[in-house]
Amino acid sequence: MLPDTFLRAPIAHRALHDRANGRIENSPAAIAAAIDAGYGIEIDVQLSRDGVAMVFHDYELDRLTGETGPVRARDAAELANIALTDGRGDMIPTLGDVLSQVAGQVPLLIEIKDQDGTLGPAVGRLEQAVADDLEGYQGDVAVMSFNPNAVRVFGGMAPRVPRGLTTCGFPPEHWAPVPRQRLARLAAIPDFDAAGACFISHHLAELDSAPVSRLKARGVPILCWTVRTPEQEAEARKLADNITFEGYAAEIPA
Repeated sequence: MLPDTFLRAPIAHRALHDRANGRIENSPAAIAAAIDAGYGIEIDVQLSRDGVAMVFHDYELDRLTGETGPVRARDAAELANIALTDGRGDMIPTLGDVLSQVAGQVPLLIEIKDQDGTLGPAVGRLEQAVADDLEGYQGDVAVMSFNPNAVRVFGGMAPRVPRGLTTCGFPPEHWAPVPRQRLARLAAIPDFDAAGACFISHHLAELDSAPVSRLKARGVPILCWTVRTPEQEAEARKLADNITFEGYAAEIPA
């Protein structure tokens, strides 16, 4: 079951990042800012070459660092010494680093990035790394992924950690090289029960879709991504139980 804390304070997307102020997405500075503001935190994890969960959104280093190439081509020790561009000294953190930093102060939502490449079944190493890191963690934490296989496999490794599906309409133009047939299937959210999910985090623009409505009618908690204005937030809250936001200061309910 998803802890109630995930339905209270808004969740800062990739932590409370603000590049103009040196807080890069998923960085220690952005995480510290979210904690100080009392927001929940959403982060992403990728796998290092030597099997460590790294807190980083992209598959490639190019956009957020001065390095190039895949994250998974570098060992964790090397990645941990790569500076985030304009991050005022922040390096790429490991999941273990972030868990120590958050230490249960706010709820933490971890998105496992697909390691199969086509949202298929070739997963397990990153899921195991996350499960190992979460062993003994005392704070409110939940795990999610666009890949239902990742959610299912992680559940076998850490059955007590709440898990959910990150969902959307899966438009083919945004999901190459995933086969169109698979994308059409995933858009219907057919794997919710088989994956052992207890919540979804759905794309803002499709909150009124039939699959989301069916789950909401069952009492499934509905989170949404990514809200970028107060106006979007007002619309999202008509259907979603909580929001994942960035780019503005979301109000924390009293």
